[in-house]
Amino acid sequence: MPGFHPSVHAAIRPDHPALVLADTGEALSYRALDEGSNRFAQLLRREGLKPGDRIAVMLRNGLSFPQVYWGATRCGVFVVLLSTHLKPAEAAYIIGDAGARLLVLSASLGETPRVLAAQRAGLIPGVDRIFHAGDTPIAGAEPLDAALGAMPAERVTDEIAGFHMIYSSGTTGRPKGIVLPFTAGPIDEFQLLEGGQMPIYHETHPLVTFNAGPLYHGAPLSTMLVAQRLGGTFVTQRKFDAEGVLRAIAEWRVSVAQFVPTMFVRMLALPEAVRQAYDLASLRMVIHAAAPCPVEIKRRMIEWLGPIIYEYYGSTEGVGATAITAAEWLEKPGSVGRSSLGAIHICDEAGEELPAGEIGTIWFEVPAGRAVRYLNDAAKTRAAAHPRHADWFAVGDIGRLDADGYLFLTDRKDFMIISGGVNIYPQGIEDCLIVHPKVLDAAVIGVANPEFGEEVKAIVQPKVWADAGPALEAELRAWCAARISHVTCPRSYEFVEELPRIPSGKLAKHELRKLYGNPVAVG
Repeated sequence: MPGFHPSVHAAIRPDHPALVLADTGEALSYRALDEGSNRFAQLLRREGLKPGDRIAVMLRNGLSFPQVYWGATRCGVFVVLLSTHLKPAEAAYIIGDAGARLLVLSASLGETPRVLAAQRAGLIPGVDRIFHAGDTPIAGAEPLDAALGAMPAERVTDEIAGFHMIYSSGTTGRPKGIVLPFTAGPIDEFQLLEGGQMPIYHETHPLVTFNAGPLYHGAPLSTMLVAQRLGGTFVTQRKFDAEGVLRAIAEWRVSVAQFVPTMFVRMLALPEAVRQAYDLASLRMVIHAAAPCPVEIKRRMIEWLGPIIYEYYGSTEGVGATAITAAEWLEKPGSVGRSSLGAIHICDEAGEELPAGEIGTIWFEVPAGRAVRYLNDAAKTRAAAHPRHADWFAVGDIGRLDADGYLFLTDRKDFMIISGGVNIYPQGIEDCLIVHPKVLDAAVIGVANPEFGEEVKAIVQPKVWADAGPALEAELRAWCAARISHVTCPRSYEFVEELPRIPSGKLAKHELRKLYGNPVAVG
């Protein structure tokens, strides 16, 4: 796909802002982005990294992120994106599985960066160098700014495109690297899965995009990459703030903004006077995805902003997608639209296609050039393919098609939980709970939450029933907080004398959802 590169815009409009942190007032010009990314590419070459090698990045939204990303990808290196919520052991597993040779950390993220740097030899022995971004020193890591300052700001002589890798947990909760289709080539060509296909990005001048999500997620990253390839301005926040979003849209005249439904909820919760105080007339399109949006919330957003709300459904794997306009949605409330990439098939557990209206696993026909695989996991790659159609791919979502071909999501296979746009997999939480000395058995499910869509609920069978109660709940909360990321910690607990298991030993989670769950309605 023809495209551009930030370096092109650095030559044309060097002082134009490439990235703005709306909540801090910081901005990065195209000149600074180009020079910083050149210096980082030079640093990687000095460290011996070659095209195809991998680095890992655990960075907050900030000025360092695009310099590191574009620097790596202009010298053929792959960027493994780490969630800033990971615990040290979780991050170490991904870094090792990916074979990352260099690590860049945000100094302000707390315990995990410090543990990884201090215990590099034991936790991440394959990593040769660790750098920290920010003024706060980290023992065992070198300051990135100083390292970049020692590098020339010229291009490396062997520029070639690199890409990124995002990890997504599987049904066992073990993270898996998603190897997206990529062919190394000129740095000024759009990659297949960077985004940018929507005409509005190319037709809008000036282009100003907004996404407050963390840049280690695919959608926020895409929002940034598209803007900076096309010479626009990408506006973000270090941390989502509802009124701050409105202020940023008004101040920077944002034209295309993307959100998850949780953000809609928080913006709608602002007093009417606050919402009306900001001029949002620059918005030409508001996109949302990543989690089911309650029908009433979306209806209120359309009433507020007008018929500019656009929704898509897809996955990090990028093998298929749907899309729906506001006008279509008002006719099909709750739908995520019709296919925009890859024909959709709804099949039963045996792989047989189901008629319209019946619920089953969602399979997409993978277009040519879109096939993906899971790093170091051929079994998972095979399992994602249809038993009789090698080019059909499923990520485990369940839904139904109506007679007009509109898709409605009904659940997640294996009971994945989506809370505030974040995918949460129960197995890792259950594994954490089950090793508590007072726990005999545990199950984790998602239950409805009016703000986040879903929240995590733990159902626990104590070894001694007399232990059930507030004291044990407090112990378990502290236990989980010390071992897993806070976004996956259960919000509520229920104690039972026995959990329902089928003869194979698997939990009958459908029974638990009937008892405790409250799935989001989909229209």
